[in-house]
Amino acid sequence: MAQAAPAPGGMPRPGRTAPIERRTSGVPVRPPDVFDARTHRIGHIAVPVVLGLVYGYWVAANARQGGPITGGNLLLGWLSALVFAVVCIALLTLAPRMLREVHALLWTAFVGIAFGFLYIQTPHSVWRSVIMSLLVAACTFAAFFYRYYTREDAFGRRVR
Repeated sequence: MAQAAPAPGGMPRPGRTAPIERRTSGVPVRPPDVFDARTHRIGHIAVPVVLGLVYGYWVAANARQGGPITGGNLLLGWLSALVFAVVCIALLTLAPRMLREVHALLWTAFVGIAFGFLYIQTPHSVWRSVIMSLLVAACTFAAFFYRYYTREDAFGRRVR
């Protein structure tokens, strides 16, 4: 015999509203937090460090342009990784406390400068690097401003 599959979330208990009713009641439903606070603290540091290492390797690879690996090339990669990770951690810590416009501008500046520095390591001209960096920064500002404008109030507090 065929049996009906159980509904997600199980049967509603007496005195408790069903999941669909809670979603339509106007009160935002927060997604479940899978990780504990310790995991979030570790991730707050580990993710920028890993991204910084990838960025530093990419800068060093672009700077050597297929040539041999040198000490200066390694130093450039490690310093780029360090600066990228430190600035990223600082932005993750300080930017959410800013107004949404400033929040978007800070991330825009970070992405634009990081991309511009990465692009200038290639054999392209300075003008092309500047134009490409400005285009990437403009797209980043549009995306981040839209995201923060739709999810934060004027004081930077999350609405949802």
